[in-house]
Amino acid sequence: MLQPKRVKYRRPQKGSSKGNAQRGNQLAFGSFGIKSLQTKWITGRQIEAARIAVTRYMQREGQIWIRIFPDKPITKKPADVRMGKGKGSPEGFVFPITPGRIIFEVEGVPYEVAKEALRLAAQKLPVTTKFIVRRDYDVQNQNA
Repeated sequence: MLQPKRVKYRRPQKGSSKGNAQRGNQLAFGSFGIKSLQTKWITGRQIEAARIAVTRYMQREGQIWIRIFPDKPITKKPADVRMGKGKGSPEGFVFPITPGRIIFEVEGVPYEVAKEALRLAAQKLPVTTKFIVRRDYDVQNQNA
């Protein structure tokens, strides 16, 4: 499961995720990717589940880049605890995703394989996503 080795603050505030992604919104490594269309928190478990779905479908061919990392600690109070008495203990880590952010990138596999693999990954994530292709990628030339 993805989580940082150490964090500066153990129990940070929730913060707000307004607007679109200002960085991480272009394909940088692969020819294919999935881009977020919503604002949500993505947990380390969800990212790992999506990564496993992609690698299984691609049968460990090609390369995968995970462009997000859960480094925001999230606290949770135990069940059946009354209000008050301070903040809960850290429970896990999330990545606050905004629209336009690239989540996964894939390279070294045909168009159809990449599309299906990233579709399976998108099913594991709590956000709606869009499949994107590098601008200079030629689909007809790859199938021949």
